[in-house]
Amino acid sequence: MHTKTAGGAERRPVQPRIPAAAAAPAGRAMPNDYNTVRLRSNCSRPSLEWYTYAEKKMRRPSLLLKDILKCMLLVFGVWILYIVKLNYTSEECDMKKKHYVDPDRIKRAQRYVQQVLQKECRPRFVKKEMALLFERRYSVDLAPFVEQGSSGSAARENYDPPFGFRTFSSEVQSLLEILPEHDFPEHLKAKSCRRCVVIGSGGVLYGLELGHALNQFDIVIRLNNAPVEGYSEHVGNKTTIRMTYPEGAPLSGAEYYANDLFVTVLFKSVDFSWLQAMLKRETLPFWMRLFFWKQVAEKIPLEPKHFRILNPVIIKETAFDILQFPESQPRLWGRDKNIPTIGVIAVVLATHLCDEVSLAGFGYDLSRPRTPLHYFDNLCMAAMNWQTMHNVTTETQFLQKLVKRGVVTDLSGGIHCEF
Repeated sequence: MHTKTAGGAERRPVQPRIPAAAAAPAGRAMPNDYNTVRLRSNCSRPSLEWYTYAEKKMRRPSLLLKDILKCMLLVFGVWILYIVKLNYTSEECDMKKKHYVDPDRIKRAQRYVQQVLQKECRPRFVKKEMALLFERRYSVDLAPFVEQGSSGSAARENYDPPFGFRTFSSEVQSLLEILPEHDFPEHLKAKSCRRCVVIGSGGVLYGLELGHALNQFDIVIRLNNAPVEGYSEHVGNKTTIRMTYPEGAPLSGAEYYANDLFVTVLFKSVDFSWLQAMLKRETLPFWMRLFFWKQVAEKIPLEPKHFRILNPVIIKETAFDILQFPESQPRLWGRDKNIPTIGVIAVVLATHLCDEVSLAGFGYDLSRPRTPLHYFDNLCMAAMNWQTMHNVTTETQFLQKLVKRGVVTDLSGGIHCEF
């Protein structure tokens, strides 16, 4: 109750003073007006900072999903553009250049191959020449296939695929336990001097009618899905080794012969799973197939004893030692163009397997973009300008060097014509 002073001003009633002991229990403070407001504020509703944190946390999965979708759309768009470009290029190919070959050139090519076959075979010739040409950059005793405790096993642990198996030791061990044989077959090693021919997929091979002559070589190496069926007149029908990565393996069972040696080139993690499925005659899961850039074979009609794994040190030797490509560097998109084509890898493999080496169906003529790239389809030479993995210019110079110095012979004249 208010009272008035003599001057008419109001005077507030005096509040009774409460002793400190009665004000609050020991150890607790009586909440004043500020503390009450602050406590009520903390308990009644979350702070602005908590709201912001919670909102960001709730939005994070949504933003991550959007980023993933954007990346997928970008990759899909680039892939579509690439396919469209390849199709467009193939439609422009001048197929007359493929189907017509000068009859005189056919006779000269056939005569040249017969001259090569009639000469006396020179034991260890190609290894000696490679060692002289590249000195310490070429290993004479490098094992061609992955074996238990084979030479180069330490080097395999220094690189990731395709140059090594650094992070895949257990996967390789599992595959080796399934494979009954790891080395070069005894019946092929028994020959005192072996002549090899590596048959490429080049359009230059079409029309030369070298099939019969190519069948006379001791070892015939074919690459990826390059067909024999329907083309034997030009490429022969004898196959000793089919060398391929999973996406390159022929889909047709007609391309496999009972005594073929199937040499697998492993590039990525799912390749190990694919090879294991082929050896065990199992079906590869659908979700795993999504990691391949094209359809892969569901079955390889060969017995496990005919399978081999290419020693990745051969790829490393080809890329970093012989071709002297730079080692891989982290990149946001694409590759460093430091992975050799499977054709050049096969040539180096042949030098480790054989005494003399010949080539057929090799040679990229990038100055003629409208000529056919392969002997079995209408893909144009211009397609090689769009690939991002291989340095075909450096590879061409390497093969020209081998042919000009007589280390290998070029039977179809696409690299350096000797006939």
